[in-house]
Amino acid sequence: MKKLLDGVLIDMTAEEITARQSEENDWNNSAFDRELNEFRKKRNKLLSETDYLGASDNTMSSEMITYRQALRDLTNGLDTVKKVEAVEFPTKPSGE
Repeated sequence: MKKLLDGVLIDMTAEEITARQSEENDWNNSAFDRELNEFRKKRNKLLSETDYLGASDNTMSSEMITYRQALRDLTNGLDTVKKVEAVEFPTKPSGE
């Protein structure tokens, strides 16, 4: 392996190679956590957009209750990056 130092490619030492490979392994091993965190951010944003409907002076429609529950249930069974990427978000009911 090589590294760029002051504009010149030089060979990495054995310790540098080991450290670099460890960094790459850590990055690859955390792919699921990163993907799930991004997924949850999107899901939480969609939930927060309808939070006002749950105020005590509001009556939430059954469609909206179903939609919000579907959003909360989206993370069930997600245990791989591929499964997270394959999730389709439910459609928000109109008229809310």
